[in-house]
Amino acid sequence: MQISHRPSINEVTFAARTASVRRTTGETDVQVTLNLDGTGKCTAATGIPFLDHMLHQIASHGLFDLEVKATGDIEIDDHHTNEDVGITLGQAFHQALGDRKGIIRFGHFLAPLDEALIQVALDFSGRPHLSYGLQIPTQRVGTYDTQLVREFFVALVNHSQMTLHIRQLDGINSHHIIEATFKALARSLRMAVEIDPRRAGNIPSSKGVL
Repeated sequence: MQISHRPSINEVTFAARTASVRRTTGETDVQVTLNLDGTGKCTAATGIPFLDHMLHQIASHGLFDLEVKATGDIEIDDHHTNEDVGITLGQAFHQALGDRKGIIRFGHFLAPLDEALIQVALDFSGRPHLSYGLQIPTQRVGTYDTQLVREFFVALVNHSQMTLHIRQLDGINSHHIIEATFKALARSLRMAVEIDPRRAGNIPSSKGVL
């Protein structure tokens, strides 16, 4: 009797899953370098300290190597820079994933941070969609306008072409709510972009395309 052989992860060859994207407008200049198969190294210099802190969460808990440099018209406010970092990071994920062959595709995580509890589920489906369920009680965390959290996720979703659902199950501290969200996002991203050895490099869709 012949026994079929299923390739292990070491027998399936994948190109380096990296991206380098630059976005320059009349308002901002953003550069993002991303390695999906990194170790969690991060350099973030956007001029928005709280956003830098959240980008570190994505890298650290997603085990991505991430470098983000941005200059923008923050003398007006943080909106343009915040949004364009989300756009450029989304483009970097889209570029690094390529045709998305072999990935798990779906990711989910439930992250606690003290009293806050956030659930994230996502799908690198090729169909951008955001369901945003955060209720952030204060207008600012430090100098960061908490309305910009949603704007960041809108930009990320549209340009990475993912479906993203964010649910707040508990939480009264704005910093805890936002940080738990980014940690849950990071772990969900990590799950979704992992290579599934049982896929043997095939696209994870019954349609054969994402």
